[in-house]
Parts: sequence; structure tokens; C-alpha cells
Amino acid sequence: MTALNQLYPQPLWQWFEQICAIPHPSKHEQALSNHIQQWAKGKGLSVVEDKVGNLIIRKPATPGMENRKIVVLQAHIDMVPQKNADKVHDFEKDPIEAYVDGEWVKAKGTTLGSDNGIGMASALAVLASDDIKHGPLEVLLTIDEEAGMTGAFGLEAGYLDAEILINTDSEQEGEIYMGCAGGVDAQISLPLSWQAPELSNQSFKLTLSGIKGGHSGVNIHLGRGNANKLLARFLFKYSDELALELVDFTGGSLRNAIPREASISFMLPSENVDALKQAISDFQAVVRAELAIADPSMLLTLKSIDAPAKVMGEDAQNCLIDFLHACPNGVMRMSDEVAGVTETSLNVGVINTEQESVEILCLIRSLIDSGRDEVQGMLNALANLAGASIEFSGAYPGWKPDNSSPVMAIVRDTYNDIYKKDPTIMVIHAGLECGLFKEPYPNMDMVSIGPTIRYPHSPDEMVNIETVGQYWQLLLAVLERIPEKA
Repeated sequence: MTALNQLYPQPLWQWFEQICAIPHPSKHEQALSNHIQQWAKGKGLSVVEDKVGNLIIRKPATPGMENRKIVVLQAHIDMVPQKNADKVHDFEKDPIEAYVDGEWVKAKGTTLGSDNGIGMASALAVLASDDIKHGPLEVLLTIDEEAGMTGAFGLEAGYLDAEILINTDSEQEGEIYMGCAGGVDAQISLPLSWQAPELSNQSFKLTLSGIKGGHSGVNIHLGRGNANKLLARFLFKYSDELALELVDFTGGSLRNAIPREASISFMLPSENVDALKQAISDFQAVVRAELAIADPSMLLTLKSIDAPAKVMGEDAQNCLIDFLHACPNGVMRMSDEVAGVTETSLNVGVINTEQESVEILCLIRSLIDSGRDEVQGMLNALANLAGASIEFSGAYPGWKPDNSSPVMAIVRDTYNDIYKKDPTIMVIHAGLECGLFKEPYPNMDMVSIGPTIRYPHSPDEMVNIETVGQYWQLLLAVLERIPEKA
């Protein structure tokens, strides 16, 4: 089996192998941060950790390039922790088991962390090199990007001296990103009431799995199934017919990942068990047919469980099912200005049943503020009808495209010179940190590039080996072409 550190470019893959070895899920990045700081100080580089935990590492220019504009290479330290249901893995303790599979690098049963580990590895490889040509360099590694952009929110003016920022968090080789969507979290609390169960009823757990999931900014337009919405659809269709009494509803784990699994626990009369099994078979066939291209492998699994101490009250159960079935999800509108790009979307990401409420966490994304406001209004109206409370938090701005960006022109022309074809200039529906960086650094010129990454935020995540080499070649050529200070 090919070792990661033998792939091209070796300096980048060697760093990525180290990154995989040190656990760094969102909000638990300190061990990796400490490792990077210790290495950088040992190499004699200037290292600063800001108030929220971002790292700023500085490296002097190579001889003869001292008068070039200062560039900051930017990546985020954290990764999304997602695993298959049958995978035993503790993201806070266990390393990522990365391996080569043909043209791709994948992970065994978990997210790989190529988002944004490859970008971070490229920045650290540039810092480590003694023969890459570049002007004065800063590397900014932010924390907690995937779970709330805490690092980008907390970055203050005065830490960076650079005029140019190269974000390394894009996920398609041959595309240059110059804008991104903004977003906001929605936390919905549906009140619960409980009642004693009918003791003669049988108890079951139904689990929906087998769908692809993925990044709610990158994959939302692909029409994949959302486990939370599909299971809510099953309940809306069959709960009355089968006399189901819900105990709980649980689904998804991250507001920015399309949920791959969801489950419900419930009771029903013994005489309805055969009808339940037939309903499961029928529903599975219908959904598989509907999603035959986008997501064909949905699986419903039923198992018996111990009888619960209580079940949801009838009104609370009906309200929950109606709310979840009616809640919008997926693409709300495609962009008129940028062909093929989602303008506004909503991801019903996480559902948890607690003692007094069912908590639903959604992420709204939009390229335009009015689109975000409209979906917030839709959720507000739905919450009002359901007697639920709703709170919006963590709003972050989009990154407005600048067609006259000098660094975008440099990257575009450099790509053309290397590969003899024009790259695609893009706006991405996913949230990049650049929009937040514009708050403390409004005059900074920004661009985003990266290799081809498929299925981020899911255990199917993979990064294409050849495009990592192409991204590396482009990055080094761009650094060499940064102009002198005015």
C-alpha cells in the first residue's frame, strides 16, 4: 500500500500525515495547535496565538523578494467529526486512518479531514521549505471553523500585516473562488408533553441510514436525501394509520452536514406490527425509486426495544410530526447572477429529543441578505404556528465578489500559463471565512483555491491526489508572482 508521505508533493503529504495523527475535531484543536506552535518555534519562526486561539506564524521573505507585498496563507485547524454507525472511533483521542485508494486518499469509516487539512498542510509545507520563493509570509490558522467560525469571528485588527489573503479551503481544482454565501443558525424548540404508555403495546426503534449526506454548502443542490426529513415523511404518512406513540426522534449531528442517519423510538399495538413492516418495505421502495440517481441506498432497519416509561402526548406528537414534515429543506433558490450556484438554502441538520422539548438545529445559507431574511421569516412563521420558540444566532456575512481583484487576476493568469486553459471564476454557496475577515481587514485582497475534495463532512470524504499536486504547483507559482509593494 502506498504511504501518504510518498505521494507528490511530499512536503505537503508529510504534513497531512502528521495532521491526521493528532485528533483535531472542532472545539478540540488544541493538541494540534500546540504541535504546530512547538514546531514553528523550533524552526525560529514568529508565532502568535490570539485571544480566541488562532495561530499567526510569520516567515521572512526569501532573498531578493523582501519588497514583495505581504501574503497570508489561511486555513482552519479543525475538521468535521463524522463516522459510519459501525465504526468505533473517538475523534478526540483516535487518529484518522487515511489510506490511498487508486487516485484518491480516503479514511477508514470516518471523515478524512482533507477539509481543510490539505490547505493547512500546504501552508505549513511552505513555512518548512528552504527553497520555495516567496515574499514576506504570514500563515493564519483559525479555530472552530466548522462549528461556528469562532476563530474568524474573533480575529481582530492589528494581528495581520498582509495586503493579500489566499484562502485554501476551496474544494474543486480548476476553480478560483472570489465570493461565498453568508449564513445563520436557527435553533427551534418544540415543547413536549408526556403520557403513560399503553403497556400492551410493543416497542421498536426504526433507524434510517444508507444515504450519502455531505456538506450542506457544497452538496445541497445534488438532491440527496435528508435523513431527518425522510423519517418525518414516514411518520406523517403512517403514524395515524399504525397508531404509533413516539418516544423520541434523533437525527444528524452537525448543522452544516446533510444528515445521513436518523432514528425514532415508538410503541404501537401488537396487531399493527405486520402493517408496520409492510409500511417500512413500501416506503423504502418509494424513496429508493425517487432518489435512484442522487441517493439510491436508503435503508430502514427495525428492531425491538424495551418498553419505555412514557410516550409523547398526542398533541405534542402531532405537532412535532407536522412541523418536521412542513419544514422547508434543501435549495430555496438558485442564483440568477452566477449560473449553477445555489443562492439560498436550508439544512435541517440536527434533531434531539429532550425532557421538555424537541430541539431542531438548522443552518440557513444565502448569497444575499434578503434571501437569508426570507428563510428566517419562513421558519419564524412555522414556529409561530406550532407554538415553538426559535432563536437565530451565529450570523456571518457573505464574501462579496470583486471582479477587479488583483490577486484573483494573478491566480487566473498563473493558472492559464501553467495549464494552458482558463480556470473557472466561481462563487461558492458554502461559507468561507473570507467574509468575516473583511470586517477587521476591509482592504485586504482575497482569493480562495484548493484541490478536488469529494463528499466533505461525511465518511465518504476523499481528496484527489493528482489535484493536490496541481494545487501545490499553482500555489507556489502564485507566491513567486506576488508584485512588489506600491
